[in-house]
Amino acid sequence: MKRRGFMMMTGAALLSGLLLPLRVLAAVWNKAAFEATTLAGATQGLQVDKETPSADITVNAPDRAENGAVVQVEVISRIPGTEAIAIVVEHNPTPLIANFMFAKGADPYVVTRIKMAETAEVKAIVKVGSRYFTAGKQVEVLENGCG
Repeated sequence: MKRRGFMMMTGAALLSGLLLPLRVLAAVWNKAAFEATTLAGATQGLQVDKETPSADITVNAPDRAENGAVVQVEVISRIPGTEAIAIVVEHNPTPLIANFMFAKGADPYVVTRIKMAETAEVKAIVKVGSRYFTAGKQVEVLENGCG
């Protein structure tokens, strides 16, 4: 009887250990920001109150995207202490595309592919402490990608 109890407790501990990463990811997920349908709603969900334009942020994206379904975007922050980089596109059905968080000492550099509904500015919002910095790049979309 003691062996069965030990095995059940060990199994329960292993299962909870496997589910813990899912709980951590759920805690980080910002549902309000990602489900917002306006740029203002997305930035409010990210708790951005004031954005300061910065030349220390580089947003590399094509001037013209043949197909809005696959637009490569690269964001580099040279601002010391960068904690997060969010990518937003105003004219998308859900403007917040991604929100990347960086551990201390990590290079704040991101390359990803996004969908764009129409021609718009791809904007990066960089979080440093309680301050937010921004830079953007206008991308002309020739074929709709969010249809």
